[in-house]
Amino acid sequence: MLAIRIIPCLDVEDGRVVKGVRFKNIRDAGDPAQLAGLYNRQSADEIIFLDIGASYRSRDIMIEVVERVSKEVFIPLTVGGGIRSIYDIRRILNAGADKVSLCTAAINNSELIRDASEIFGSQCIVLSIDAKRTGSSWHAYINGGREDSGLDAVEWAKEGERLGAGEILLNSIDMDGTKKGYDLKLTKIISESVNIPVIASGGAGNLKQVMEAVTLGKAEAVLLASLLHYGEYTIEDIKRYLKEKGVCVR
Repeated sequence: MLAIRIIPCLDVEDGRVVKGVRFKNIRDAGDPAQLAGLYNRQSADEIIFLDIGASYRSRDIMIEVVERVSKEVFIPLTVGGGIRSIYDIRRILNAGADKVSLCTAAINNSELIRDASEIFGSQCIVLSIDAKRTGSSWHAYINGGREDSGLDAVEWAKEGERLGAGEILLNSIDMDGTKKGYDLKLTKIISESVNIPVIASGGAGNLKQVMEAVTLGKAEAVLLASLLHYGEYTIEDIKRYLKEKGVCVR
């Protein structure tokens, strides 16, 4: 069994880390570089930085913030939000990121996934899917979870893999910030539908739910925000719990 990755998420808006519920009701959580440094010292496996306002406001990602964060960490850093072209991807990588996360732009121009993976390598390209239940299925949303693309999230995950994405960041809009647990059904369906790693995101409220994301949801990594940002648990706490429950961690 592969070792499960524990990944803190820094949702950044206007230069500050923020956290909301179902992508709304945003509140401040701290300075991105300071939090990144803290999680690096706590033995996070990776860090994901998402400029959550970049796509729908049509503005560039905050390069200077990416540079500050990258100087604080010595683990893989994924950056997403407002990335619309190969030029944008190259700028983010040059600023210190190891991977880029594509969401809205990938749906608007799916060939960006193929082109980017051919130029930079599949291991560098993360397909981020903001999924929300629609009837008996889930749709992929764009523009910060504000607009239904009409695409079936499971089919889009398969297509993203075919186009060259190296992993999937699966964000459940329904569960985001609720602390009611990950969307295990969605996570399991997508994890079993693709052959690339799936990062479960949205809804962690306790350690048991984190474990369920990997044991029941079949995710290969978990993304965490609220549980970490407000000091409820450290990454060491989470890894210790998972290890005690028989889950392989790094």
